Amino acid sequence: MINKQNMTDADYLKASLCAPVYDVACITPLDKMDKLSHRLGNQILVKREDRQPVHSFKIRGAQAMIASLTAQERKNGVVAASAGNHAQGVALSATKLGISSLIVMPLTTPDIKVEAVQNFGGEVLLYGANFDEAKTKAMELAKQQGRIFIPPFDHPLIIAGQASIAMEILQQNAGIDRIFVPVGGGGLAAGLAVVIKQIIPSIKVIGVEAKDSACLTAALAAGQPVDLNRVGLFAEGVAVKRIGDETFRLCQQYLDDVILVDSDEICAAVKDLFDDVRAVAEPSGALALAGLKKYVTQHHIRDEKLVHILSGANLNFHNLRYISERCEIGEKREALFAVTIPEQKGSFLKFCQLLGGRTVTEFSYRYHDNHKATIFVGVRISNPESEKQDILQELTASGYQVVDLSDDEMAKLHIRYMIGGKPRQPLSEQVYSFEFPESPGALLKFLQTLGTEWNISLFHYRSHGTDYGRVLAGFELADYDPKFIQHLAALGYNYHDETKNPSLNFFL
Repeated sequence: MINKQNMTDADYLKASLCAPVYDVACITPLDKMDKLSHRLGNQILVKREDRQPVHSFKIRGAQAMIASLTAQERKNGVVAASAGNHAQGVALSATKLGISSLIVMPLTTPDIKVEAVQNFGGEVLLYGANFDEAKTKAMELAKQQGRIFIPPFDHPLIIAGQASIAMEILQQNAGIDRIFVPVGGGGLAAGLAVVIKQIIPSIKVIGVEAKDSACLTAALAAGQPVDLNRVGLFAEGVAVKRIGDETFRLCQQYLDDVILVDSDEICAAVKDLFDDVRAVAEPSGALALAGLKKYVTQHHIRDEKLVHILSGANLNFHNLRYISERCEIGEKREALFAVTIPEQKGSFLKFCQLLGGRTVTEFSYRYHDNHKATIFVGVRISNPESEKQDILQELTASGYQVVDLSDDEMAKLHIRYMIGGKPRQPLSEQVYSFEFPESPGALLKFLQTLGTEWNISLFHYRSHGTDYGRVLAGFELADYDPKFIQHLAALGYNYHDETKNPSLNFFL
C-alpha cells in the first residue's frame, strides 16, 4: 500500500494517469447547459458523473484502490462503511475483480440503497445509528477477518482515482476559467485540484460546501481538521463530520476559494439540472452548481467558461417533494408573506388586484372571526433584489399589515402546511374543490366571479407546476343557493362539493 506521507504532487499526477479506473468506470460527458448559460451570462458546462455505472464519481476511487491490492489481499476481501455512493462503487469494483466485499451500512439506510449494493454483488451488514458507528464496526471487521478497509476519501489511491476526472475535463475542454467541485470528505476536490494546478494552474478551482456540513471551512478556520458538532443530512453525500487529513492538506494548498450554500439553493440547482440536461441529481450531486450560481452572482463574473461536477444521482425519490417545494425559494423566485386583511366580502379580490399581473403561487386562509383575516401568500418574482421590496411597499401603502416570511424556516417547513383549524364560531358553510388552468389571471378570474357575492371562509391554493391548479374554497352560505350554483357554472372550472368530506369535519 502507498503511504500517504510520501505522496508528492508529481506522484499524484502519475498515480492519476496510471489509475486503472476505466476497467469499471467510464468517461463521462461534459455537457453545456444552454438555458443557464444564457441566464448567467457565462458558458456553463456540467461534468456528468451521474452517467457512471453506479451513478456517482465514487467508482473511480474505489476501483483505483481495489485494483492495487495484492493477490493475498484480494483473497482476504474488502470491507467499507457507507450509506450510499461509496458502498456501490466498492461493491461493483470488487465484484468485477472477483473479490468478496462486505459493506457496513447504518440501520437507517433506505432500502433502495441497500438493494443497489446487493445488486452489485456486495454483502450488506446493517449496523449502527449513523455513519460513524458503521465505520467503527467496519474497521473492527477488517481486523477480525483480515479484510482490507476501503476508506471513502482519505487515502492517496482513492484521491488519485477521483483525480482522473480532472484529466477528462482538460481533454474535453481545456479553455476553462473555473471548476466548481463539491466537498464532503474532500477526496474529489483534493484529487481534482492537485492535478489541475500542475497542468493548467491558471484554472481556478472552487470548493462548494453545504452550510450544515462545512467540515473544510471549519478546518480552514482552525488550521487543521476538526469535528463538527452536528451534520445536516439533506445533502447526505457530503454529510461528513470531519475532513480527511490528506484531503485537507491538498485542499488547503490548491483550492482557490470555498463557498457555502444552503438547502434551498441546492434545491434550485437540482431543478436547473433537470430543466437544462434532464438529469435528476441527488442534493449533493447538485451542490457544485449551487455554488457556481452563487459565486457568479457574488463576484459579478461574466463571459467565462465555468465547469461544475454533477457528482451523483442516487436520489431517494421521496426527496423530490421537498426539492420541488423549496426550489423556487432557493432561486429567490418566490416571496412568502403573512398579510392581514379585513374580514369582508371582496377582500381577497382587492388584495389580488393589488398584486397586479404577478403570479400567486400559494394562498392559504381560514376564517377566524368577523374582523380581520390573516392569509399566507406566495408570489413568484422575477427580480429578487427589488420586486419583493416593491410588493412590501405596495401592500403597506394600501393599509395592509404584512410580514415577509421568505427567510423564515419555520414558516417554510411547517406553518404553511398547518394553516387552518376550526373557526371560533359556527358557520353555515359549503366547501368545494376546483380545478382551473394554470395560466395568468386564472386565480383572479376565480375571485372576480365568486369572491364578491359570498364571503369566502376557507381558501387554499398551491401551484405544483401541473396543467391544472387545485383550489379548496369554503363559502359562507346556506345548504343550497341556486344563484351560487349558477355562478359556479359561469366560472367554467371543474368543481366538486367537498362539504361532507370526513377530513374536513375532523380538521377544518
